[in-house]
Amino acid sequence: MKVRIAAVGDIHMGEDLRGRFRPRFAGIEERADVLLLAGDLTRHGTEEEGRVVADEFRDLPIPVVAVLGNHDYHSDAEEIISVLLRDAGMIVLEDQAAVIECHGETLGIVGGKGFGGGFAGKCASEFGEPETKAFVRHTKDIAERWRVALKETPADHRVVLTHYSPVKDTLEGEPKEIYPFLGSYLLAEAVDAEGADLIVHGHAHLGSEKGLTPGGIRVRNVALPVLGRAYGVYSLKEDLNV
Repeated sequence: MKVRIAAVGDIHMGEDLRGRFRPRFAGIEERADVLLLAGDLTRHGTEEEGRVVADEFRDLPIPVVAVLGNHDYHSDAEEIISVLLRDAGMIVLEDQAAVIECHGETLGIVGGKGFGGGFAGKCASEFGEPETKAFVRHTKDIAERWRVALKETPADHRVVLTHYSPVKDTLEGEPKEIYPFLGSYLLAEAVDAEGADLIVHGHAHLGSEKGLTPGGIRVRNVALPVLGRAYGVYSLKEDLNV
């Protein structure tokens, strides 16, 4: 039986949305085996908004795995939000891996928030001012942690979950001037080096849903404004529309 991945990002929950998102996930266990949340779960990264997210996804009938996004860091409460989500039974990845059993097979999920820097030929380099070096080095460090996590996570299937994009394909529709702040090719390089079946990300509200890494790994932008539906469902060989 195929492993089915439900995914959505950029839901930007606030108190005014409490209880309004949960009904969209009724019956999700009939369509998917795991739900991935690709960051920007809150609007301003406050503890109060984190509590709304935790309550909205608490006790779903399938495992929920999440990463945070840039909005979730805005109020310096990212650690509190992560604790709230974990206390609600969710797995929160911070550049590490989790392994879930699905239909007698293992699904390895690797990921974290990711970061920016741009794409090959039009990217920042680790040169010049300390601030620029630190920006690029931060993405390099994240990519290396993903590479190691993938290498050390043998599983029947592997998926990478991130907020920032690893490819330009799924940014199509966004102003090209902001591509360096939407993702980095270094993330794709790390995944291509070790292999995965699928990468899902959010962040690019005006982007496109489908893309590929240079190594041919499927990439899906699951930002809610892009999907136009409660979540996408992706098998390891084909996409299912929900």
